Amino acid sequence: MTNLRIGLPSKGRLSDRAGELLREAGIKFRRQNRSLFAKVSDLPIEIIFLRTDDIPVLCAEGAIDMGITGSDLVMEAEADIDTRLSLGVGKCRLAVCVPESMEINEPSDLNGLRIATSFTNVTKSYLEQHNASAHIVPLTGSVEIMITLGIADAIVDLVETGSTLAANRLKISHEIGHYETVLIQNKEQRHPELADRIVRRLEGVVIARGYSLLEYNIPREHLSAAEHITPGFKSPTITSLEDSDWCAVRVMVKTKEVTSVMDQLEELGASAILETPINNCRL
Repeated sequence: MTNLRIGLPSKGRLSDRAGELLREAGIKFRRQNRSLFAKVSDLPIEIIFLRTDDIPVLCAEGAIDMGITGSDLVMEAEADIDTRLSLGVGKCRLAVCVPESMEINEPSDLNGLRIATSFTNVTKSYLEQHNASAHIVPLTGSVEIMITLGIADAIVDLVETGSTLAANRLKISHEIGHYETVLIQNKEQRHPELADRIVRRLEGVVIARGYSLLEYNIPREHLSAAEHITPGFKSPTITSLEDSDWCAVRVMVKTKEVTSVMDQLEELGASAILETPINNCRL
């Protein structure tokens, strides 16, 4: 049987993120001299390095079995694939952007305008949903300056922080959708058991990145209140201490909430509160 093939972006920030995710999941490989292929040690897997926007199409056509790419590119390619897992990175918005001086109150106000975008299919679908008709200017590069150049009246583009829009005196008129990096799979699923193992490994890394392990000591009389503050992923682990009036608690807490949770526990009388990062897990 042939090896399972996973398509990764060949360059850019998403390439670095995807490679890091796989390595943290124990899927280790070495790419030499910008080669297009790499073999995974200890597993019958080949890594294929591709253009990010080609990955959905090549996955749908069966050239690769799985791939890591943006969900926005999956939508744009209209690829018939299965999305197995959201990877929690590369989050962004696709939005209609117009000059700061222009007022667009409804999508129908886009009627007759020129819209520059690299997301032609998504843009056409959005316009159709809102009974609007506009002239689409298809571009593959940066579109932010197209209004200044007189090529377009508006653009449809990905927005992360909004700083690029501000620099070009643009504003968001309407959001089309929210997207992030995803793991996709060909519908034939030629290596189902191995593919499922990869999904479970990556899922462990994704979940772990969102949680920290919190440990603390709490007076037993306040344990119920502490459990309400830190219910855990399913439930906390509680251990009796030598002093029967106290117990120790180990629990998973969402990383973004750790500081607030520590404050609440301290007010409740907890002590020896420790946070430990979680690199990987299986839940």
